[in-house]
Amino acid sequence: MSILKKIRVLVVDDSAVVRRMISDALSRDPEIEVVGTACDPYVARDMILELEPDVLTLDIEMPRMDGLTFLKILQEHRPMPVVIVSSLTQAGSKIAMKAMELGAVDVVAKQSSAWNIGSLHEQLAHRIKGAARARLSLLKPASQASSPTESSAGIQFSPRQLIVIGASTGGTEAVKDVLTRLPAELPGICIVQHIPPIFSKTFAERLNECCALEVREAAHGDEVWPGTVLIAPGDFHMVVEWDTNVYRVRLRQDPPIHFTRPAVDMLFNSAAHSAGRNAVGVLLTGMGRDGAQGMQQLKSAGAINLAQNEATCVVYGMPRAAVELGVVDRVLPLDHMPHAILHALRERAPKSTAGVLQPK
Repeated sequence: MSILKKIRVLVVDDSAVVRRMISDALSRDPEIEVVGTACDPYVARDMILELEPDVLTLDIEMPRMDGLTFLKILQEHRPMPVVIVSSLTQAGSKIAMKAMELGAVDVVAKQSSAWNIGSLHEQLAHRIKGAARARLSLLKPASQASSPTESSAGIQFSPRQLIVIGASTGGTEAVKDVLTRLPAELPGICIVQHIPPIFSKTFAERLNECCALEVREAAHGDEVWPGTVLIAPGDFHMVVEWDTNVYRVRLRQDPPIHFTRPAVDMLFNSAAHSAGRNAVGVLLTGMGRDGAQGMQQLKSAGAINLAQNEATCVVYGMPRAAVELGVVDRVLPLDHMPHAILHALRERAPKSTAGVLQPK
């Protein structure tokens, strides 16, 4: 009888209180073992060589060497999965997003006194397990193209068409890779990326800088106009409703689903109800099963579902779950996804130009 090998974690943070809190939280999970803690990157360097951990949790602001510098050195000389644990501030979120671009697998918000062991255990343990399964060779910067590589020329869209996208581990760069290749003249897009509060705003701002589409963090009641992308804010579920002549998003704080809020299932379920066959569902890299049940609802409503294939996923969890349910129409590499989205939209586009909704 084989014994399950535990995920070995090294915790790196200059605060002894935070190191203890993270260690206590992770120690509650039978699949995880905290093999050591380090107060700065220099101590961490020696402990990595000695303990050979599977995953590193890393603070950004530390003495002697900052987390970004250490991350660069680490990924160059001893690549390993890194989960950023950063302060819940706008400045901290910008640095954390930079860390993701440099190869960090995931990010968890450090909320000081707002933390409790129970919530930290669920959130961080889930992220650690995803990071342990990540294929680091696929954590490379997305295309930096300033102009889209796909064209919507000749396609007339219906006001009822809608694109919904879900992603988790490895998703920040995957979403960026897809959006930077899409033209501005598209139906509205709603995205759930598993990401903490504040960080979601920074994520949207970074995408807006490099996409032809207008990208912003969603606010309650926002209208989903053509040419716009709304990112679900961290700690809020996002649903979409048809309101007279436009889709509108609602933000909710129902309990987390699959250890996360926002959850992809919430968005996909609402799109199945409000958009039906006019929706295109897209599920990208991520740990767990979030989005699979929602895709099942989309499929039942007549929508077209697309999933990223195993070969290009940092973690082939969420797409795999949807594929195993038999609710995915096309499974394809990440770089084929923009073209597949346009093809799916074309399949459901109106036959004439009458009644086509134009951007507000």
